[in-house]
Amino acid sequence: MAVTWSAPVRYSECDDQRVVFNANYLVWADEASNAWWPSVGLTWDPDGVAGVQPLVKATSLEWSSSARWGDTVDVACELDALGRTSLTLRFTVSVGDRLCCVVRSTYVATLDGVSVPWPDRVRSAVTAG
Repeated sequence: MAVTWSAPVRYSECDDQRVVFNANYLVWADEASNAWWPSVGLTWDPDGVAGVQPLVKATSLEWSSSARWGDTVDVACELDALGRTSLTLRFTVSVGDRLCCVVRSTYVATLDGVSVPWPDRVRSAVTAG
């Protein structure tokens, strides 16, 4: 199940050429992930998700075009892969029909700093639908 987070590109997110600075794509992915968890019926709060603390293990970005000041970006977030202790979310950043960037972030379930299997409640929620 995909959920989309949208926002106008702010001037402060751009370089002198009014092109979005690359680190802001990660900020947008984080905003979209905050919308995705509740969309699958899970709450991410300061204590984590369903008793575990998800930590980002790896993130990759692949650009196709640039978002610019004045654009409105849409960031579609969906489950890309589910493992025993990790899950990967795919964030598709676009402006209208134009693909700008694909971000993939892998989260590892942890408890007291040690990776643990995702609880059944999380596995069921993220694979439903």
